[in-house]
Amino acid sequence: GYTSTMGELDWKSFEAFGEVAVYDRTPKDKIIERARGAEVVLTNKVPMFGEQIGALPELRYIGVLATGYNNVDLQCAKSRGIAVTNIAEYGTDSVAQAVFAHILNIANKTEEHSQSARAGDWSKCADICYCLAPLTEIAGKTIGIVGYGAIGRKVAQIAKAFGMEAAAYSPSRPAGTSDTAARFTTLDDLLRSSDIISLNCVLNDSTREMVNAESIAKMKDGAILINNSRGGLIVEQDLADALNSGKLCAAGLDVASEEPIRADNPLLHAKNCIITPHISWAPKESRQRIMDATAENIRAFLAGAPVNVVNP
Repeated sequence: GYTSTMGELDWKSFEAFGEVAVYDRTPKDKIIERARGAEVVLTNKVPMFGEQIGALPELRYIGVLATGYNNVDLQCAKSRGIAVTNIAEYGTDSVAQAVFAHILNIANKTEEHSQSARAGDWSKCADICYCLAPLTEIAGKTIGIVGYGAIGRKVAQIAKAFGMEAAAYSPSRPAGTSDTAARFTTLDDLLRSSDIISLNCVLNDSTREMVNAESIAKMKDGAILINNSRGGLIVEQDLADALNSGKLCAAGLDVASEEPIRADNPLLHAKNCIITPHISWAPKESRQRIMDATAENIRAFLAGAPVNVVNP
């Protein structure tokens, strides 16, 4: 429960549906015990696989408080007549905002300069200003957007407002076409032509480890990579090697292949790698939308007209 509320939100609106028990964190060996007797279970990252579902005969509904639902065995739930729902597109604005938080931090070296000033470097400076490293103006640069769902479109719209050119790759968009925010291209052309590449696609068999030594070699020298999608899109050692060698200028990452990130992840010690702990989705406004949409999903299910069902 904690990842949804983070001490700022509450579960009071759910009490209208019945008795509510909330657990901030649930280890695997406590899942069945805590869910026993429940007709409705809400989960974010806690798994509901065959082992758990099979031990809960009264369960009728699983509500995932996220867009991704890989933590639920959909077929097992369906075979038991259990509906599974998710929350779609609750974080479009928040995630797109976080893409540019990383881009602007890298372009302006915001974090570096703040730490330097607070350490006393500005006070000792002979000039009124100083730059620790060259800064970059993003107007006129090309951003390549891999994936063009709601978040990808929002990233393109923001890029346009910054005066950038947006190129996008999506299997459903023919290369050579365009919309009001982006022109569509092949993945190879995007990799070769982009100053900044933003990954905003789903993780599946065709995208897993799509950023690897081979694809990085196609990128511009000094390109910037942003990943606010899924850590599994990247071969992390290959990205670390590209950062350490200078092939890529920088990376801004909000996700890792394993979360929480492993202490031996090579990106933790790679040059110019900015890492945030999977918080692109987490502004209070975004989490409130999750709570509101989850309540609406339950209300629709109880009314006999379920919505956002992912195992129909």
